[in-house]
Amino acid sequence: MNGQLLSERGQALVEVVAALPALLLVGLVLMQLVAVGYSAVLAGGAAEAGALALAGGGDARTAVKHALPGWSQARARVDVSGGTVRVRLRPPSPLKLVARKLEVSAEAAVELP
Repeated sequence: MNGQLLSERGQALVEVVAALPALLLVGLVLMQLVAVGYSAVLAGGAAEAGALALAGGGDARTAVKHALPGWSQARARVDVSGGTVRVRLRPPSPLKLVARKLEVSAEAAVELP
């Protein structure tokens, strides 16, 4: 009986160790999806801040940079055309290729006088 219990424990340990890579991969994918969603929210808020700055006669690029947290400022690209501000933002990712492929963008516009 005791030998069988040890055998079952060993089997359970092998199954857990075998499942760990899959669990880690699922966790990393979920974290990446959260990062993409958060980046999309940040890009939207920054684009709106840039458009509001344009409406008030200010500099849209400066407003966008101030609206973004420090880690994302280097990952952002800002395009201003007329009254439209477009912000592209790469989410944080351990792989640069993944970050490039998952780039998010947001656009906000105002009517200029």
